[in-house]
Amino acid sequence: MMPKYQRVFLTSLGYELGPVVVTSAELEDRLAPVYARLNLQAGQLEAWTGIAERRWWQPGFQLSAGALAAARKSLRKTTVTPADIGMVIYGGVCRENFEPATACAVADGLGVRGGAFVYDLSNACLGVLNGMLEVANRIELGQIRAGLVVSCETAREINEIALQRLIEGGDMAEFSQAIATFTGGSGAVAVLLTDGSFGGLTGHRLLGAVSEVAPEHHRLCRWGLQPSGEFQQKQFMATDSVAVLKNGVHLGQRTWELFQAHLGWRAADVDRVVCHQVGHGHQDAILKSLQVPKEKDYTTYRFLGNMGTAALPVTAAIAHERGVLKPAQRLAFLGIGSGLTCLMLGLEW
Repeated sequence: MMPKYQRVFLTSLGYELGPVVVTSAELEDRLAPVYARLNLQAGQLEAWTGIAERRWWQPGFQLSAGALAAARKSLRKTTVTPADIGMVIYGGVCRENFEPATACAVADGLGVRGGAFVYDLSNACLGVLNGMLEVANRIELGQIRAGLVVSCETAREINEIALQRLIEGGDMAEFSQAIATFTGGSGAVAVLLTDGSFGGLTGHRLLGAVSEVAPEHHRLCRWGLQPSGEFQQKQFMATDSVAVLKNGVHLGQRTWELFQAHLGWRAADVDRVVCHQVGHGHQDAILKSLQVPKEKDYTTYRFLGNMGTAALPVTAAIAHERGVLKPAQRLAFLGIGSGLTCLMLGLEW
C-alpha cells in the first residue's frame, strides 16, 4: 500500500503516561531467585535492552480513561470540537472488551455523536499508524474533515504474569522469551488529523506512506490468551527477540527503499526519524541497516520502555515539545511490528 496525500495534516498530539515508575533494578529484585537459579548477574536487563525504567498504570486503570485523557489534551490545542470529529479509531493492542469497541467509550466520553465512524483497529504495535492512514484516507476523499486515533497500552498485567511464571520455575528458554515482556511500558496517545480547514494551528502535513509485510513470520512474537484450567484462560507473551530483529531488519530495508522512491526522497533528505521504541539493540540495528545517522533519531525507550502502539507517537509528541522537531523538516515515522509488518509515514513538519 503506497498512498499519497495532498490535504491531510497531523494537527495535534496528546499523551498520558502511566504514573508508576518501575525500574529495571526493581524487576531484577523480584527476579532474584530466578537469576540465582539461572546464574545471571544483576544489571543484565538494562544492559540487554537499554531500558532503565518504564511506567505502569495503577491496578484496575481503565484503558478508555487513558485514551480519553490523551484525546482531550489533543483537542485543547486546537479549535476542533467533538462535533467536528468524523472518525474515532482506537488502535491499541490492549482493549477493554472483545466487544464493544473501546473506541465507543472514548467517543462517548468526548461527546462524539451522529454519523461518525467509530471502531477499533488492531495490528500489533502499528495500530495507531494504521489508524492514521484510515483517517487520512477519509479526509483525502472529502468524507470527513477531522478524525482522532487513540490508544492506551498497559504493561503491568502481562509483566506480573511473566514474573510469577518465572519465579515458579521458568528455565533459560522461558526467560529469554520473557525479556521483550519486561521492556513493556504503559501510556496513552491521541493523534488528531484534519484537512487543515480549521482556524488556528494547521499542523504538520502528512505526505504519504508505504506498507510492507512478511506474514510468514507471524509466530515469532505472540501475545494473547491460552487455556489455564477448565473454562479458564490466562494471558501469555512469548517473543523470539533474535529472530524478530533479524527478519525485521530485512523487512525494514525493503520498506525503506520503497518509501524513498515513493516520496522522491533520498536518505540524506530526511531531517529526522522517529522509530518504534523497543530498545537500543533494535534502534542500532535498524538505523545501521537504513544508513540513517543515529543523531537524526529521537528516543524515549530508556525511561518509558516499549509502550506498544503509543510508543512512536508519544515519542514524536515529546520531541515536538522539546523543540527537536522543527518547522519544514522532513520527518519519517518508522514502524515495525510483530506479524511481521512494516509501515513508514513521511511528514513535512
